[in-house]
Amino acid sequence: MSSPTPAPASTSSGSSQAATVTKHKDATSSSGNSNDAPNPPIRVLANPQAATASQIHPAVLLGLFALRFRALVADPVSAMSGSLPVVAAIQIAYAVMCLPPAGSSAAARQSRKLRSGEKKKVSAASSEGAEPNVAVTVVVALVISTAAAFALHALLILFGAPFLALVPHTLLCASHISLLGFFPLLYTSGVSGPAWLEILSARAGLDEVFGGLVGVTAGAWLGAVPIPLDWDREWQKWPVTILAGVYVGYALGKLVGGTVAFGKRFG
Repeated sequence: MSSPTPAPASTSSGSSQAATVTKHKDATSSSGNSNDAPNPPIRVLANPQAATASQIHPAVLLGLFALRFRALVADPVSAMSGSLPVVAAIQIAYAVMCLPPAGSSAAARQSRKLRSGEKKKVSAASSEGAEPNVAVTVVVALVISTAAAFALHALLILFGAPFLALVPHTLLCASHISLLGFFPLLYTSGVSGPAWLEILSARAGLDEVFGGLVGVTAGAWLGAVPIPLDWDREWQKWPVTILAGVYVGYALGKLVGGTVAFGKRFG
């Protein structure tokens, strides 16, 4: 009686190699998908001081604007130029206390929950302690925000602002818009091409930072509505209502983007 013929070893080896190739392909595909994934929304730093400062921040800005509103109506240029350094200081304090700087490996920037058994990846910069310099990040963000104010000035003219008559008014208004809407984004995203492509095409995930820019844009648009109306009110002068819409819109956009709309995307 003949003994059973053993299964060829090559069959088992071939199956093992096929499984290995399949796992490798799956891993490669997964890695490619994560690289193509949209940038995650920015979270406030995970500490009590950051949470408190983030909540107080819009109230401080609105309080400053309300305090200076009469001066803004009486002399827009003087009021806007006088409050600009204060707004810059508030925005810098908010960014440093509450937001992760561009290139940071802070846990606040992690939006994806780890699956069971999955290890958290640590970047080379983080493991070597090479975190970004906050002071340099602030300076770079301020410089680019200042340059962006001139581009916003031109954009406001394209949308109907006086071309030659009120140049200081328009430039100062654009500077306030840039500090509120763009400075926090420059602090957290730097000059990353993919991140800014998402931001400028309105495809970025909503958070406090991008929500603030959306609020600034919507507020400026709505703030222009009362200007041409024949109510003959002193506060209808350029750019009082625009700036009012910008500040209120920023506070609302920041609040909504950081809470109920966090992580959501347009379209």
